[in-house]
Amino acid sequence: MTTWEAFASEDLLRQVVVERMLAGVATRRHVDVAEPVGVAGKATSKSAVSRRFKAATEAALSELLARDLSGLETAVLMIDGLNVADQMITVALVITADGTKVPVGLMLGDTENHHVVTDLLADLVARGLRYDHGIVAVLDGSKALRKAVTKVFGQRALIQRCTLHKRRNVIGYLPVGERDAIDRRLAHAFGHPDPAKGLKACRDLARQLETKHPDAAASLREGLEEMFTVAHLGVTGRLRRSLTNTNCIESMISIARTTTGRVTNWRDGTMKKRWIAAGMLEAERSFRRLKGHADMPVLVAAIARATTPAAVTPTNYAQVA
Repeated sequence: MTTWEAFASEDLLRQVVVERMLAGVATRRHVDVAEPVGVAGKATSKSAVSRRFKAATEAALSELLARDLSGLETAVLMIDGLNVADQMITVALVITADGTKVPVGLMLGDTENHHVVTDLLADLVARGLRYDHGIVAVLDGSKALRKAVTKVFGQRALIQRCTLHKRRNVIGYLPVGERDAIDRRLAHAFGHPDPAKGLKACRDLARQLETKHPDAAASLREGLEEMFTVAHLGVTGRLRRSLTNTNCIESMISIARTTTGRVTNWRDGTMKKRWIAAGMLEAERSFRRLKGHADMPVLVAAIARATTPAAVTPTNYAQVA
């Protein structure tokens, strides 16, 4: 009897329903995949499954949007968006000082709208997100994202642009026959052990592209210095490769997309947020620490040095006065 009571408990039933729904099992098929328990009941009816999943995803959304972030030693913040039935949802992921990945928020609205991103970041700060020690914001290159990060965090944030997005953007302006060669040069420059030489190689390439492909050259020059932010902090190896692109948050988004793949009738924005929140928390269950996390102390110390204003001593105070 104890075993049945545990199996039939509402929390456990909700957990099973969520796992099956996120795995793509339709509401009408739950009875077919349920384990035989020897008792006929209504727990696996289509309406019961739907009610339980709605309640569970409402709880997931509430949990995500109410998470206390004050206990996280934030080192990196990633922001990206996904399209759900022609409506954008912006999501945020934090990487802590030990390399742990934590989904922290989402908002209905486009990453290209700085008001949306500003509101999302302001909500994170209101929930205790710490940035007084400095953070690195890894972005896809959106001007709205950069504007919002600067507005909310000011000089405490260092911007790292995604090198993969930059490569895709640049070669998009080139003839197909020239793309592979230019992309290899960009990949080599962005990964150069000496960031100063890598930056110089990109500038040289932009000059070479200027005459025949001026738009490609302009795309390469836009925000170019921010392709090397992490490298300039002295970060190398696997950690540098992990933090010079948005793969971490895109992996989370990919899992969220997979969990919503069978949904064909999106009733409203709240439903979209519920499903994406559930997908983000499902992704969190499979997260591993960031590749190269052993070098995170190097990054954290470098961020603090780069974002902490120099102390004003009596001597230089007098000079300022």
